[in-house]
Amino acid sequence: MINNKLIVVMLTALSLTAFAHENKESEQGLFIGVDTPPAIVVLAFHTALETGDVEKARALLADKLTVFEGGGVERSADEYAQHHMLSDMKYLAAVETKSIEHQVTMFENTAISISRTHTVGNYNGKDRDYEGMETIALVKQDGQWKIKHIHWSH
Repeated sequence: MINNKLIVVMLTALSLTAFAHENKESEQGLFIGVDTPPAIVVLAFHTALETGDVEKARALLADKLTVFEGGGVERSADEYAQHHMLSDMKYLAAVETKSIEHQVTMFENTAISISRTHTVGNYNGKDRDYEGMETIALVKQDGQWKIKHIHWSH
């Protein structure tokens, strides 16, 4: 038979462990590394898309970019710039997107940006209301951070 005091001690220990873990997660938050140079590049890219700044958006991309979006793939920055970039800009101008999570991890010459957003609005007569997910890989080339890979989904 298990001692009642032992059960209370075990439950208290489990509660304290769960509380400490929950507090550690909330202290870390959902926005980590957003002031790093790669994160600044990602945010500048988003701003360029939202404002229709084709030159700025293109300048932030590595030439050998790969974009996964909507089940399709584009295999260079020029291909993306000539195809989906303009439609992405029109879309983003018509809807409102808010960041709900953004975490950036830097390594030596690479970085990974992961984020979640909430988008609402109307585009081409259709109401939009969804959470989107984005993964961006960046590389440091000639001292500058460039976007090497983008994967968008919702």
